[in-house]
This record gives sequence, structure tokens and C-alpha cells, in this order.
Amino acid sequence: MAIRKASAYSKMKSRPYTRISRKKGKAYIKTVPTHKVVKFHLGNYKEHRLGNHHYGVALFAEQAVQIRDTAIESARQALTKTMDEKATGNYYMAVKIFPHHFLRENKTAAGAGADRISTGMTQSYGIIIGRVARVAAGKVLFLITTTTEDLARVARDALGQVRAKLPGKTRVVFQKLG
Repeated sequence: MAIRKASAYSKMKSRPYTRISRKKGKAYIKTVPTHKVVKFHLGNYKEHRLGNHHYGVALFAEQAVQIRDTAIESARQALTKTMDEKATGNYYMAVKIFPHHFLRENKTAAGAGADRISTGMTQSYGIIIGRVARVAAGKVLFLITTTTEDLARVARDALGQVRAKLPGKTRVVFQKLG
């Protein structure tokens, strides 16, 4: 089964149930989906921590939105590929959002007139179909720090291309660190 389009889940309507308990009777969620985002910190963290990276580029969310874990992973892979090709060893990248919340889907019956499955069920929580990160307006999505200004421009261009992979309005901010 294919996943639904992002517009079905990108707007935050209500807080989903995310309770996971070791006791089966107390848990809303019986099975937990796996993480699609593989790594949250990439590149040369030691040089970043020591303060040798003097330029930073960040991708901010301009509106509150939900971002699926598949979209986060797709953006991370694109950024990693670009930065590894053009700035090997001279950058640090961090994914600043984590998909905590679960998406549910109530299946509808296919066929003529058989729609009781979606309208007749009370408190139908649906099945878990994926994870999502809830992002507030003004939150940093991705952060890239580099050693030179030319590499920071490469990072800015890479973040500009990644904006198309994420829902909602985003903004790229270029800054000189310390």
C-alpha cells in the first residue's frame, strides 16, 4: 500500500495518542514503527565542538507543520551527498527535529455503499502508518557549519534545493559564528 500524500498530514489538527506502555492493556499503540531517519549528526563534530567552524547555515520553519520521517530522511540524504562531494571533512551537519508522534489511518471499505467502516465506528483510532515530527514556527530543521565562507555558500545552495522536499514554508539563514 502506498503512503498518502503529505497534504493529508502536514497540518496539525489535534495531538495524536503517543502512549507506549510495557503493559499491553495501558498502551494506545501496540506496535511501534521503525525509525526512518538513520543519523542525526554527520560530518566533523570534533572540529565543530572545538570552534574551528566559523560559518553556519540553518534551515528554519516559518510555519507550524508536521514533517514525515521519510521527508526528513530524504532531505538528510540529499544534504549529505552534496556536502560529502564538495566539502569532505570540512563541515558538520545536525538534524534538529525528531519524529516522536505517530500517524494513524482509518481504512475505508472499497465498494459501492459500504462506508460504515469509516463513519459507523466510534473512537476509531486507526492503525499506525508512520512517524511524524511536529515543528513549531521558527524552529531549526537542519544546521550546517563549515570552515570557510565558500563552503557555507555550498551549504546554503544545498539547503535551498532541499526546501522542495519538505512541507510548509522554510527559510535559509546564513550566519558568521564567533
